[in-house]
Amino acid sequence: MCAHVLVAEDDEMQAELIRRSLLAEGHIATVVHDGAAALDAVRRLRPDLVVLDLMLPVVDGLGVCRALRRADDIPVLMLTARSTEDDVLLGLEVGADDYMTKPYSPRELMARIRTVLRRSGHGPVRAAGLCVDPVRHEVRCEGEPVECTPAEFAILLAMTAEPERVFSRRQLLECTRGIDRASTERAVDVHIMNLRRKIEADPRKPVRLLTVFGVGYKLSGGRG
Repeated sequence: MCAHVLVAEDDEMQAELIRRSLLAEGHIATVVHDGAAALDAVRRLRPDLVVLDLMLPVVDGLGVCRALRRADDIPVLMLTARSTEDDVLLGLEVGADDYMTKPYSPRELMARIRTVLRRSGHGPVRAAGLCVDPVRHEVRCEGEPVECTPAEFAILLAMTAEPERVFSRRQLLECTRGIDRASTERAVDVHIMNLRRKIEADPRKPVRLLTVFGVGYKLSGGRG
């Protein structure tokens, strides 16, 4: 199961630990450090799950969770140093799907994330005529099935989740961590070349998977 997970955690070391754990599990991870940024990222990126620290600046985790529940059904796993029964119940009452207290083990957090994702049955991501389904591990281009390697799938899932975003080779390489540990930034170019053969009418003149010279690559075409 591969998903796009938004991590809202103001402790940068904790956020990086969670991000690396998610990547090792084959997920796509986006990190923000305050509640307002979390709400903006949910609106823009439509993640499959939010890992939400309770003690966020600007807008706290309870405020973020309440706002999400008013407008959305994205699963929320709440993290907090508060461990009293009242704190746990409050987090669940405002709409959290699960609740973990700090300190916690990364392995337990990943197990909880897998459970929440299974319960939510998170669906496919669509952009530029592509449909990438992280549950079925399927890709379709204009309705036709596309066979992808695990590394190609991880790259395409990340780019489809954020159409028009320019990804550096390093960022796309991070998407394949835990899938192809021997991969290099030059290998990303090979993955992109192979994907163009599969999703472009003319791979020599791509209209979806574009090169941004001196920076990296982007998926063009918008959502839908």
